[in-house]
Amino acid sequence: MQKIGFGGGCHWCTEAVFQAIKGVCLVEQGFIASNGKNHSFSEGVIVHYDPKTISLYLLVEIHLNTHKSTSAHSMREKYRSAVYYYSSSQKKLVVDILNELNKKFDTNLVTEPLVMKCFKKSPEHFQNYYNSDPERPFCRTYIKPKLDTVATNFSSSAEINSKNTF
Repeated sequence: MQKIGFGGGCHWCTEAVFQAIKGVCLVEQGFIASNGKNHSFSEGVIVHYDPKTISLYLLVEIHLNTHKSTSAHSMREKYRSAVYYYSSSQKKLVVDILNELNKKFDTNLVTEPLVMKCFKKSPEHFQNYYNSDPERPFCRTYIKPKLDTVATNFSSSAEINSKNTF
């Protein structure tokens, strides 16, 4: 089992996206801080995955395509676009993946590789947000379209968990 952190849009959305992917064993939703200018907490998730089932490359590709990874919008402090690594070897891999995937976008990625410094879990009543009630207006409006993107664009390369109903 390996783990990697992701930040981008709302952590409720990011949690649901990765819960939908086979090979992802656990998604911890909360707030992540890194170093330097990124020391403040930003919404994010820690994804625990089986690299024999799903590659880090594919996880990063899914992440980049399910949030505004090329937009330097005004809410980036709360919704930092990042891949949080745990080791220098993982950092090198993440940097290489981001550089390769950047070529697939018309606009350069704003997503940064950042060291995982600190994680604070969200309160229990926000955990498993989508799966606990997918009919909430927020879920239908914001999360469901991201799950549809995963199902449409990645179903041939990533197995989708049957527990998530699209």
